[in-house]
Amino acid sequence: MTGQRLNEFPLGAKMMLVAIGLAMLAGCATRPSPDVLNPVHLPVHLNASLQSDEAASSRVNVLAATNRNPDTARGGFGSAWADNLTYEQYAFSVPPNRKDTAITYPTSRPDPERQFVVIQRKQLPRDAFVEEALASTQSDGTVGIFVHGYNYSYQEALFRTAQIAADANIPGSPILFSWPSAAAVAGYVADRDAALSSRSDLDSLVTSLSASGKVKRIILFGHSMGGFLVMETVSQLKLQHRDDVIDKLAVILAAPDIDIDVFRSQLKDIGRMPIPISLLVSKDDRALVASSFIAGERARVGRLDIDDPVIREAALKERLRVIDITSIQASDGLGHDRYASLAKFGAQLASFESGRRSSAGDVGAYVFDAAGAAVASPFRLAGRVVGSQ
Repeated sequence: MTGQRLNEFPLGAKMMLVAIGLAMLAGCATRPSPDVLNPVHLPVHLNASLQSDEAASSRVNVLAATNRNPDTARGGFGSAWADNLTYEQYAFSVPPNRKDTAITYPTSRPDPERQFVVIQRKQLPRDAFVEEALASTQSDGTVGIFVHGYNYSYQEALFRTAQIAADANIPGSPILFSWPSAAAVAGYVADRDAALSSRSDLDSLVTSLSASGKVKRIILFGHSMGGFLVMETVSQLKLQHRDDVIDKLAVILAAPDIDIDVFRSQLKDIGRMPIPISLLVSKDDRALVASSFIAGERARVGRLDIDDPVIREAALKERLRVIDITSIQASDGLGHDRYASLAKFGAQLASFESGRRSSAGDVGAYVFDAAGAAVASPFRLAGRVVGSQ
């Protein structure tokens, strides 16, 4: 595979893109503290409305598993690596009339009309967590796991999962796997180490869910550096000869921050998967331009150009679905968070197999046209994508 390299830009433009990218990845607004995880007691009339069938979309549930160390003083989780996974269950009040994917966090005086608000939170033992996950399995036996990317705090990843679940109107509870990102712009290298060290913990989560006959398919959705962790985990499962687990996996990588040659090596280790891997890519993802610069101007998978005949040929050869989502609106100014906008379209994305094993005709390079195609939630499969093989 080949991709657009950073050295195509003049030096001044490169430095400006990197500076802007890193600054925006840091976040212009104040980042949420662990205080946003504290449950809020809403007024009685709002609590009653959240329990009604008519207001089902005003409340979402999320399960979370993390290998971050607990921050006992503030009630959240830090960036150090814990020896064991911690499991939690959350319920959110979702603000009505959301117009984009921007998340408004609760303040000292929470306003559920404008802000996402935690209304229930409890820690679960492992067995109870697995039971809750199985109880939330969709009617077709699907369960979804979201793995966040670089520079995310636990609370940011959790609220993002809630936003996606709310916009997609997902039944049940999607699962967040949160690895110990430093949640700092300067922590890129540390984050990569933390992601790599989290393979066995994500492996443990996936394997525990796969063990149930009720689970027919596990959507393993990784964003940015989370895509690197997902691929490393699947590679590890392959080396363990856990084909029984891999056969249930539907891997979706959004803006994957993976070196192209590393990705090729991962594909070689994994081999053919029953459900082809789906890549959601954007040619103008400026966050990945910055990542390429940090990595010595190495091309990243998330910026593949599907107009390149070499990419189309490679997609067919490797049995990949490379889906260009450049037309989707981004909210971060970098084109790196387009995945978060997919859910609002309500249809299903990235799978053509309709419950069956995919055929060779299901792979290749595709374009998503936001004006004319129905798109999927990252946590659901079987949708419509406009093909351009």
